[in-house]
Amino acid sequence: MTQQPTRFERGTDGPKVIVVGMDGSQSSFRAAAYASGLARRQNALLAIVYVQPVMTAGAALGAPVAEATGEIAEGLVAEIRGSLERVKDTWDVRWEFHTFHGDPYNGLVTAAEELTADAVVVGASESAGHRFVGSVAVRLVKAGRWPVTVVP
Repeated sequence: MTQQPTRFERGTDGPKVIVVGMDGSQSSFRAAAYASGLARRQNALLAIVYVQPVMTAGAALGAPVAEATGEIAEGLVAEIRGSLERVKDTWDVRWEFHTFHGDPYNGLVTAAEELTADAVVVGASESAGHRFVGSVAVRLVKAGRWPVTVVP
């Protein structure tokens, strides 16, 4: 009888890393709140991910795209730290903040792969156009690589 090689197995003892996508929208803040509760109950690491959009057309015209998206990331970190400071006596969550570059879908996929995510949490799209094109949440669910929770 040959022994099977040892492989990484997802989800056997509950999630160890939960990735949540944040972009500053209300639904992304609700997703982060939901994910932080999951992380606290599971004693998992909460990986908060902001995907900085790459706007090549704006950058080509000399627009300070990197500065603007960097300021958004800094604002998100400040708001997250403030929120966690308010609840630190109630509950403790291990968390990290990561930024990736690209479109939101590919950025979250890259983040989930690099961070070895056991679950991904995102907010529902607030854009009407996504009904036709497909939202990031729908694309993540269709990819079928991680359990995905979509928070309204």
